[in-house]
Amino acid sequence: MTRKKILLVDDSNTVLLMHRMMLSGGSYDLLIARDGAEAVDLALRERPDLIFMDVIMPRMDGFQACKRIRENPEMKSTPIIMVTTRGEPHNVRTGYESGCTDYITKPFDKSELMARLRNHLGE
Repeated sequence: MTRKKILLVDDSNTVLLMHRMMLSGGSYDLLIARDGAEAVDLALRERPDLIFMDVIMPRMDGFQACKRIRENPEMKSTPIIMVTTRGEPHNVRTGYESGCTDYITKPFDKSELMARLRNHLGE
């Protein structure tokens, strides 16, 4: 079985560390991007199986990055899960309009995050 590639996108080292700790038990290859622009470059080059994307980041926010990734036909069905403190209805709506597959607000529960990950990866 090939290892699934997961792209973690966040400008917070603390959040990236939390994600890595939660995912360390699984057989995943983790890719890291610290802003939206880096996320787009990495996603198009590496073709991850799933992306966890923060919204508020420097250079390019998560909504813009999600739209840019979705412009590539090969990335249309890649699950993109927004993980953000922005839980207001208009932000959730903007997230889905930008092309995200799922939307989780911080702080998140490990079991919820892992359940959604497995669901989107078909595990």
